[in-house]
Amino acid sequence: MFYLIYQVLKILVLVVCLLISVAYFTLAERKIMGGIQRRRGPNVIGWVGLFQPLADGLKLFVKETIVPTNSNSLIFIFAPMLTFFLSVMGWLIMPFSEVSVLFDGNLGLLYFFAISGLCVYGVILSGWSSNSKYSFLGCLRSVAQMISYEVSMGFIFLVIIMSSGSLNLIDIVLSQKYMWYVFPHFPMFIAFFIVALAETNRHPFDLPEAEAELVSGYNVEYSAMGFALFFLAEYANMLLMSGLTVILFFGGWLNPFNFNLIPGCLSFSLKLTVFVVFFIWARAALPRYRYDQLMLLGWKIFLPFSLGWLIFTITMLVLFDYLPNTL
Repeated sequence: MFYLIYQVLKILVLVVCLLISVAYFTLAERKIMGGIQRRRGPNVIGWVGLFQPLADGLKLFVKETIVPTNSNSLIFIFAPMLTFFLSVMGWLIMPFSEVSVLFDGNLGLLYFFAISGLCVYGVILSGWSSNSKYSFLGCLRSVAQMISYEVSMGFIFLVIIMSSGSLNLIDIVLSQKYMWYVFPHFPMFIAFFIVALAETNRHPFDLPEAEAELVSGYNVEYSAMGFALFFLAEYANMLLMSGLTVILFFGGWLNPFNFNLIPGCLSFSLKLTVFVVFFIWARAALPRYRYDQLMLLGWKIFLPFSLGWLIFTITMLVLFDYLPNTL
């Protein structure tokens, strides 16, 4: 009984910390984009705008939830809750240090891939249940985009699995004790970061939410807390993909050259922050792709390239395992 209560408390702490992180991630995004575009970001509510995310959250919380007349109201209300729930589920296996992890599973990477695949359902349910042409087109775009880039992401995962010999995220980090995987697999790191942009529907791949074409994409009919849950899920997924990039390619909580200068959790957080800034920079600096360019990049460039790199990695591992036995 006490163990169950302890686990529930840990999940609640994780969710609260995640919500606070997402709230101030939005503030950081608006501040950094303001600086890039030579203007001021939010600076009215609180000291230098620190209370702006709280004010935005309160505004969405007290607004009226409007359900379209012709929509399937049950699925319409359920879809954003499913999307947010899945975005939180992905964080359950994220190791912040060797001991700071909620659930240490031996199939952690496979679990993450399964959760990533399930996120498609929240998007397609929201677009279909709204009974709106704009939202339906947006959800179809989003589903096609996410499925297309998940194939390449799976091959990148296989490269890391072959290199570390494990699906456990902690084991993957510990296998990078002497060399981070970003050095031998630098092309895969670049590919994974671009795939992360596409998976989270961010610039330059934000076609499901293209305001000039689809108003707001699959969530065009949502207001108040329905919109807020989609918003929270999107930013939580960006943080999750940044954390996974750190785990797979930058040694997680391990310090460079094994110098124990800063605690593991702080090292992990600093690395994650760097990639979060890259997400923001991509939104501020890059133009949007056309949809045919997006699909061509996923199927004709990333897919064969990641498959080829997987074959190359397996060949090198087999070769270097074979050579010592022949000398």
